[in-house]
Parts: sequence; structure tokens; C-alpha cells
Amino acid sequence: MWKIGAKEALSALFIDILFFTCLVSGEFPRAQNVTWTSTNFKTLLTWGPKPSENYSYTVEYSVVGQDRERNPHCIQSRETMCDLSASLSRLRDSYIAEVLSEPPRGVASDLVEFPHTRSQRFSPYQDTDIDRPDFTIVVGKDKRSVTLNVTDPLTALFDGNQQQSIRDVFADELQYRVTYRRHSSTGKKEYTSAGSVIELKKLDRGESYCFEVQAYIPSRKPGKQLGAQSQTQCSKGEKSFTDVYSVPVIAGGVLLILVIVSVGIVVAVVCLKRRRKAQETAKERDLL
Repeated sequence: MWKIGAKEALSALFIDILFFTCLVSGEFPRAQNVTWTSTNFKTLLTWGPKPSENYSYTVEYSVVGQDRERNPHCIQSRETMCDLSASLSRLRDSYIAEVLSEPPRGVASDLVEFPHTRSQRFSPYQDTDIDRPDFTIVVGKDKRSVTLNVTDPLTALFDGNQQQSIRDVFADELQYRVTYRRHSSTGKKEYTSAGSVIELKKLDRGESYCFEVQAYIPSRKPGKQLGAQSQTQCSKGEKSFTDVYSVPVIAGGVLLILVIVSVGIVVAVVCLKRRRKAQETAKERDLL
């Protein structure tokens, strides 16, 4: 009885092994929609679909024309995203990545080459999106100038323990584009500054102005030269009496007041003379 049971068990095990071997030897689904997503050098490779229990994904990447490497966090993973921010250290080079469909961890396969899907080329320096900057507004004492103090956005890159800003990466290639208008107007003007402290002069005295700022890198391809636009911020309008009324209007008002006062004086003098004359006439009648 034992011999028969052992033979049956061995047969069942053999069938299971044969079935499992056939399973891992079959084709795995290819990754789809392999896409680069990058903002301020935070670079993610994403794809789909979510894998079943029968397979996993591995990401390989390389500078174009060089040997491929693997990110240790993206090997036989069940995720559909791989963070390659720290891996793409040669920022000006172009990279390609491949997502391989492989068996799960701990499972062998006799496939020589696994199904894979290749990404488009990606250059961190040329292709990462630049997030919107923050800035503060300082109105000049003359009320005809405004200074914008722009904070350079931080990146996902580090130099040792120091987190780098986009100014650290792009250096003199980084400029800022300012779009501004009077608060009461829809007409817009633009100004480009090479620095992060931006002074705008010859504004209308005391008027409230609204500003939007975005990074501008003219060395990049046209579709990637401008970063995201900041939130709109407006300066406070502080008009003096002379800002509200022009000199001719003020002069006309003063003249009108003088005329009214002069007429009042003349009328008062005339009335006073008539009153005195009336009093004198009354006295003369009394004497008669």
C-alpha cells in the first residue's frame, strides 16, 4: 500500500512540476504606456498594467549607447513605478529605459529573453518640468517701482547633504519671466530677468499691480523653456491726493475756491457798506 501511495504522490508532484514549468516558460504580458514623469529632477518611470501573481517587472536603464543598469528597488517588483531620480546622475545625457516582464522573485524561468517595452529618450537637463516659484513683493518708496524677490525652487538632487535648487543646476542659464498688469486692467506686459531679485520701474504711481513669475531657460527646446507659472500676487495700491487728481484738476479746484471766497468777501463788503449807509441815513432823519 505504501509503494502505491508513493508512486501516486510522485506522479502528482511530477505533473505539478511539469505544469509550473510550462507556466513560467510561457510569455508574460508586456508593459504598456512606459512614460517618463519628471518635475524639478524628481524623475519617475511609470507603466501598466498592475501585474498578476504570475509575473513581475524589472527596470533597466542606460545612457543611450552604453551598458544597461538596474535600480535595486525596481527588480522583480509588483509596482508600476520606478524612481530613477538618483540614478540619472549625468543630467545632460539622454537616457532610455526598458521595463522587463519577469517571473516573481524566487521563481526560475527557462526564457532566454523576457518580454520588454522600451521608453522614449529622456534628458533630465532638457526635459524635466520646472515647478512654479514663490516670490514676495516690495513696493518702492517712490510708489513707482516694485521689487520681486523670487525663491529658486528646490530640486530632488543633492550635493552631499545639501539639497540643490534649480539655480544650482542651471546656473546662469536660468532666467525668470515676469508677466504683470495693472489690477484694474487686462493688458499685460512681460519682463525677463537674469537674477532672482527683479526690479520693475516706471510703474504708475500708487497703482496696484498683479504679477506672475515663471522660470525661463532659453537654452532648452521651445516646448520646455518655460516652467510652471506662479500664483498671481498683487501689490497694494497706495495713492496720494495728487495721484488721484491731476495738477490741472487741483489747480482748477483751488481757483474755484478762491473765486467763491472772493465773491463771498465782495458780497460781505457790499452788504456791510449798505448797512452802514442805511444807518447813517436813519441818523440824519432823526436830526431833522
